[in-house]
Amino acid sequence: MDNEKDLVKNESGLGAIKIADEVVSIIAGLAATEIDGIAGMSGGVVGGIAEMLGRKNFSKGVKVEVGEREAAVDLYIIVKYGARIPDVALAAQENIKRAIETMTGLSVVEVNVHVQGVNFPEEEEKVEETRVH
Repeated sequence: MDNEKDLVKNESGLGAIKIADEVVSIIAGLAATEIDGIAGMSGGVVGGIAEMLGRKNFSKGVKVEVGEREAAVDLYIIVKYGARIPDVALAAQENIKRAIETMTGLSVVEVNVHVQGVNFPEEEEKVEETRVH
């Protein structure tokens, strides 16, 4: 994981501690999936329809910018129909900020939530049916 985008901290004097951007993305993605009201992560909008990613791609739908001591996060989500979007977004922002700061020691300066779509209950049932068959 020796790439230029890795976070480097030399606080201990014992050597360098490197945390890859991908690790910060995974932490943010996991923290987002803990929020009730988030149906999934979005890989972007394809042909006017938000593409929902599987829950196993925790870093997908998350973009991070990591500096030496700070991080900024952009989260692309699909919300469940009926969920109050401002509440879901605020809960996601707070949970992501707390998770990253606790696990990495970085200061999270912003968590931008981009709602890419709404997942309707019948869509969830169809997805479950195709998984069973």
